[in-house]
Amino acid sequence: MSASDVLHPDGSDYDAFLFAEVGEDRTGAAVTVLSALARLDLEPWTEARELSQLCPDDAQVRLTTHFEAITDIPALALASESRAAKLLSLLPKRAPLRDTKSLETGTISFPKLSMSWTMMAFIGVVVLTWFFYLAQTG
Repeated sequence: MSASDVLHPDGSDYDAFLFAEVGEDRTGAAVTVLSALARLDLEPWTEARELSQLCPDDAQVRLTTHFEAITDIPALALASESRAAKLLSLLPKRAPLRDTKSLETGTISFPKLSMSWTMMAFIGVVVLTWFFYLAQTG
């Protein structure tokens, strides 16, 4: 396993997004999405993954909000919303974090529950113990 795999387990899926330039800071240094997110104390790969799982509108609002919080990059203050939309197009498409279909229909889906053999054995022991207790006291 390479050092890159350890540091960035999601691989290079987000490289196009994270290494895209967003402008220059007040010192003239080029700033990427990665360094902009790091300036906000956000973990860039985690943020990129979460943004890719949001619906486009939510992702754009979230990234725009991040950009607006950075004051030392003048270019981000100009058209941060359109810049965010353009940058988000560089993210890989992922399954959304929320189930928008159930939100539209008003239904809630619950995960199927399955009992392991260990849990069933534990419940059996508890039930048997209770029966023996009742048999001895009654």
